[in-house]
Amino acid sequence: MSRNTEANKKAVKAKKAQKRKKVKDAEAERKARLKEISKQFNAKNNSGKED
Repeated sequence: MSRNTEANKKAVKAKKAQKRKKVKDAEAERKARLKEISKQFNAKNNSGKED
């Protein structure tokens, strides 16, 4: 019996798409957190330099 059926192809394709979406979402979340940390860091440093 072949494992290369249409149903299996669809399942594999969906699973790969889900994995790509998960990686993409994780990367976007990581970038958003880095942006927020950078923003806070810059705000803290800039407020201390004003003389």
